[in-house]
Amino acid sequence: MAFTLPDLPYAFNALEPVIDAKTMEIHHDKHHNAYVTNLNGAIDGLSVSDDINALITNLGDIPEDKRGAVRNNGGGHANHSLFWQILATPGAGGGGQPSGELGAAIDSDLGGFAKFQEAFSAAGATRFGSGWAWLGVNSGNKLCVCSTPNQDNPQMGSSVVDCPCTPILGMDVWEHAYYLNYQNRRPDYIAAFFDVINWGQVAENYAAAK
Repeated sequence: MAFTLPDLPYAFNALEPVIDAKTMEIHHDKHHNAYVTNLNGAIDGLSVSDDINALITNLGDIPEDKRGAVRNNGGGHANHSLFWQILATPGAGGGGQPSGELGAAIDSDLGGFAKFQEAFSAAGATRFGSGWAWLGVNSGNKLCVCSTPNQDNPQMGSSVVDCPCTPILGMDVWEHAYYLNYQNRRPDYIAAFFDVINWGQVAENYAAAK
């Protein structure tokens, strides 16, 4: 059993000018591919789930000498597999604001879209070093906003992360996600990121998480 690198659901240049083609190419073909390769090396010889989300949810089942590598590279694979899916060019569903059940939940659980946007931006901007900002569904079926360091994923649970939940939207704030275009201007990247969020996909993730 081995994990594989998923194809991008769009061309490298589809998210320009928010995310440039070269950044997308390097991010997907080099960084994500490295996580998959290293994850497969870490689980070689182990009997583990072939579902990446199930794998990272049960890190305690991984032998201790392999657990760190599975946490880092399994998290990287899970995080990026979600990341590619929740992005879209404005002409193909990216940007705007969510409606329906997800929009209503943002209003009731987070105080409205503007407050969500503020909290999500702060989660990404204040994450020291590398990491992710998340919108997730917690154990009470309520939406929550948080961030994690490195390639940690909220599904890893309270023994690993401060915000256990099922993530439905993730924003990568590692420098490799934005540096070619934005250099050290992470807040500019975060502000532009809202223009390429695929709220239709996030809504599907929300329905599945509930």
